[in-house]
Amino acid sequence: MTSTRVDRWQRRLVAARDAAGAALASEMTPYILKRLLQALVTLLLASALSFAIIQLAPGDYLDKLAQNPQISKETLALYKERFGLDRPVIEQYVRWLWQIITEGDFGESFASQRPVADLLWERIPNTVLLSISSLVVTWAIALPLGIISAVNQNRFLDRFLQAVGYAGQGFPSFITALLLLFLAQNTAPLFPVGDMTSIYHQELSPFGKVVDIAWHMILPTIALSITSFAGLQRLTRGQLLDVMRQDYIQTARAKGLPENRVIYVHALRNAVNPLITILGFEFASLLSGAFIAENFFNWPGLGRLILQAVQDQDLYLVMASLMMGAVMLIVGNLLADLLLKVADPRIKLSDRD
Repeated sequence: MTSTRVDRWQRRLVAARDAAGAALASEMTPYILKRLLQALVTLLLASALSFAIIQLAPGDYLDKLAQNPQISKETLALYKERFGLDRPVIEQYVRWLWQIITEGDFGESFASQRPVADLLWERIPNTVLLSISSLVVTWAIALPLGIISAVNQNRFLDRFLQAVGYAGQGFPSFITALLLLFLAQNTAPLFPVGDMTSIYHQELSPFGKVVDIAWHMILPTIALSITSFAGLQRLTRGQLLDVMRQDYIQTARAKGLPENRVIYVHALRNAVNPLITILGFEFASLLSGAFIAENFFNWPGLGRLILQAVQDQDLYLVMASLMMGAVMLIVGNLLADLLLKVADPRIKLSDRD
């Protein structure tokens, strides 16, 4: 009899789980499709606006080449025709957009005379590696410290952590990078600076190569994490304190539940929603956040490539980088909404449009 009851309860649990999964999928699928259609319109408008703004800048890439006496006017005319700069702005934009839609071709870099997609794909893994490591370090430090600060509200530990948070937020990223460079200089060769590998990298074992890259990532990762960690720590503390003042938390304590269960099961679960939203925006800022660290620590990522493209007025490379940033923003917001739905099924995705 007992075995029969257990089997019956197991079947009910499986049925409830399947029903919840089906309901979740039925709501998510049309929502995702709707957001993707909105994303296409957003990207179209963003690309047109960006293309127009870039064209407002005085001069173009060929103006710099014209200052070189070794380059003839005939060569400049050939370059102008090759890159399509001899056509009206609207026609340039339409041709560029049509190439992307039909061929997946983002154009050719003026400076390197290589496909833009190839240049980006060479640098994307390096930037993503650095950015994700910073994201992991930031959340691994900020969440526990924010919880500790909230649990010890108005005590010495809380005040100390708040002071650390204020100091971290007040430090500009470039100042942090400069201080870390000073540290590397005075502790050399403890912390390597420059590139992402050592000169003997190819001679190392597979595990040694991983350690070598990780060792080069230490200072850039810290530089990226300082400001983000401070803000996330303060946000975690504030959200957790707000939840801990709610009546249902006081009720849980009155029932005699252990304090750890009250905090980590009831309070933290309800305080996590705004943090998930922040995670979506941080995913979108992975590209822009790495610019300073990459330039200070000579990390071969997108930041240095795009900065040089802006200085050279390398039109198609700049446009591709702007579109990539827009895509990351859209994907980050979509992921945040879906994670919120998974974390709290009571949330209606239709209310977030």
